[in-house]
Formats: sequence, C-alpha cells, structure tokens
Amino acid sequence: MYKLDQLDNGLKVAAKPMPHMESFSLGVWIKSGGRYEDTKNNGISHLLEHMLFKGTKKRDTRKIKEEIEGRGGTFNGFTAEEFTCYLVKLLPKDIELGVDILSDMVLNPNLDEKEIEKEKNVIIEEINMYKDIPAQHVHEILTEMLWPDQPLGMPLAGTVESVKSMTRKDVLHYKDTYYNPRNILVVGTGKIGEKKLLDISEKYFGGTAGKASPAFKKAVSQQAAARVKLQAKDTEQTHMALGFHAVNRLDPDRYALSVANIILGANMSSRLFHIVRDELALCYEIASSTRRYEDAGAFVVSAGVDERKLVNALEVILSIIYSMKREAVPAEELNRAKEYYKGQLLFALEDTMSLMLWLGERIVMGRKDADPKKILERIDAVTPEDIMRVANRFFRQEAANLAVIGPVKEEKKLKEVLRLT
Repeated sequence: MYKLDQLDNGLKVAAKPMPHMESFSLGVWIKSGGRYEDTKNNGISHLLEHMLFKGTKKRDTRKIKEEIEGRGGTFNGFTAEEFTCYLVKLLPKDIELGVDILSDMVLNPNLDEKEIEKEKNVIIEEINMYKDIPAQHVHEILTEMLWPDQPLGMPLAGTVESVKSMTRKDVLHYKDTYYNPRNILVVGTGKIGEKKLLDISEKYFGGTAGKASPAFKKAVSQQAAARVKLQAKDTEQTHMALGFHAVNRLDPDRYALSVANIILGANMSSRLFHIVRDELALCYEIASSTRRYEDAGAFVVSAGVDERKLVNALEVILSIIYSMKREAVPAEELNRAKEYYKGQLLFALEDTMSLMLWLGERIVMGRKDADPKKILERIDAVTPEDIMRVANRFFRQEAANLAVIGPVKEEKKLKEVLRLT
C-alpha cells in the first residue's frame, strides 16, 4: 500500500517506497484535461502542457533538459481527458531536484507570447499529422460518435481553428484556474522515504495558496440506435473502429469487462486475433480495448482490413462479440484470461515509473482500487455468468458505433450488417 498525506494548502502527496530499487519516479498530476474544455478552447490543456517545457521564470527550456538529463534522468508529460501529468525518473540522490524542477514548471511557467504562437503552429502540424494516420484518426471519429457535442468527444489536441484562436490571456486564465495546489497530486515511487517526499513537497509547493477549481460536466452516453460514420479516403487499407458504451472507472462490472476484453481481443491468443486474423486472414491488425472515465466508458475493437473484406470482417467481429451474450466462456479460456491480467499487472508494478503512473491515475481520480492484492482477488472472482451479464448489458445492437476511413464502396452493406436499414 501507499501513504497519502495532504498539505495545508490542499496539495496531496502520495509515496510508495520500493527500497530494493535503484531509481525514483515522480509525477505531478493536475485534475485538468480535455473534459475541462469547451469548443472555443478545445486543446488548451494540451497546449499548456507543451508550454511548461518551454521554460520557467528561472530556467529556460535548455536548462530544464540539461538538469534532468545531466543526472541520467528522463522526463516527459502527457494530457488525458481528466488529468495532465508531468513526470521524471531519477536516481534517489536527485529526489529534491525532481520536485524542484516539476514544481517550477507547474507553478512558474514563463508562457512567453512568442513561444505560445510558435507552439501553436507545432500543435497544428501535430493535428494534421494524425489526420494523415487513419489508424489513429479513426479513433477520434469514433470518440466523437460516442459522445457527440460534448467535451469527452472532442480531440485532445483540439482543432486547427480552436488552437489558432487561443491567446496568451486564454492560456494564463486556464493555468490559473486549474494549476493550483488543491487540484494537484504529487506521487513518488521507488527508493524514497515517505516523510522525505512530504517535506520536499512542502518546501517547493507549500508556499502557494490553494483554491477550488471547476468540475467538468457529466457525460451523456444515451443512444437509441446504431450509428455509422464513413470517411472516404484513398488508402491502401481500410481502417475501422467499432465502439460500445461501457463501464466507468468505478463500476463494479469493470473487472468482468476487463476479463471479457482479454478474451475478445487484448492479446494474440484472443478470439478476435485468432479467428479474424489467423484463421480467416481478414486483417493484419486487430485488437480490443477499454476506456474508462469517471462517469463513462467504452469498449472498442479496431482493425485494418482490405476494403473488399471489410463487410465480412465486420460480420465476423460482431458475431464473436455477440456470442458472449449467450455462450458461457469455457473454464480454461476464462482462467487463461485471468492469468494474463494478473501477470500484466504484476509485471507493470515491478517498475517505478509504471507503478507511479498506475498509482497516480487512481489517486487523482479518487479511485479506491489501488491495492493490487484486492484487484487480483476481484479478477479471480469473475465468473462466466458475470461475463455473460456484462456482455448483455453493453454489447447491444442498437448501441453499436462504427467509424471507417478508407475507399469504402459497400456503405449500404455495412449499414445492413449493423441493421441500420
């Protein structure tokens, strides 16, 4: 287990000592991301994340890199729908340096106007690049279909129009709204003492006052009929993403869906990979995954196929998914999926950075399942009946969403498979 403390200004500090390790991973988590935006400032969380690496009031961007990398360390950042994270991995002797630099970036970024304009151009190129990668862009289209006209359905990088319109004043206002101690979590894992991390965090974060930050609006996940969206593009492969609304991150059915996901498409021994790829040769890549948010979630299957095989591939994929609603998973297959889940979790928790990311995401989102032992017990408790119930709850014909990019010629047949006509 980990130890969680809170400073007087509201900042939370979590530590998980791993005394046998020779590294230390640190993350500064902010409850700020794509869901806290609107159509006008869509992408501002991502832009602000980029800008924090462009220098602070006492360090320019080169000095930040040299101080971390000059100690053999690595650092990075990422923006998600419900949080943003800045992270470093260092030797234990450099713990204070890590907290010093990340706190400096988060609390005192320079946010130079010229640099903001330059970075906006970089992000616009990033947006355009992803549009040229259909295997990734098809997921953005699916996300918009799952949560239309709401922040959860908007692209994390924003749109060309929204990014172009952002000003330094907008970025400063957004930063001042969300980047304050009451909205921040510091997580450290590895060769670190709990009190030492708390004391260092107090030193570098304690002098800043905390204040309340606005919450995001709840997602609307209602759907009355299946939906399909096709984007015609002259590609060598046709890319598809099929999605169903599913469990949120606190739903008791999350364990059963995790096991179902492994059985269906999370590895090379899964049903989708074995049947669609190995037996029928309908595709090269196929996989399933789950997305979980505070109040929403999704189950997604993606594949790249020859356009001539798209209809057949979709028919087979749907038949495999829907078969879980009426056929109990054999004991051997269920046990294999559970063992895969347990092995992947335990492997990840061996590494200081993987553990920091796993732990931080749970704490910042208020999750109570941060005890690996209890999670493994819940996975072991999943029954064939649980998987059947979850499949019937979420894998419904009228709740299917299909996004496709490619030289699609069989639109009518695709709709027939989804029973839209």
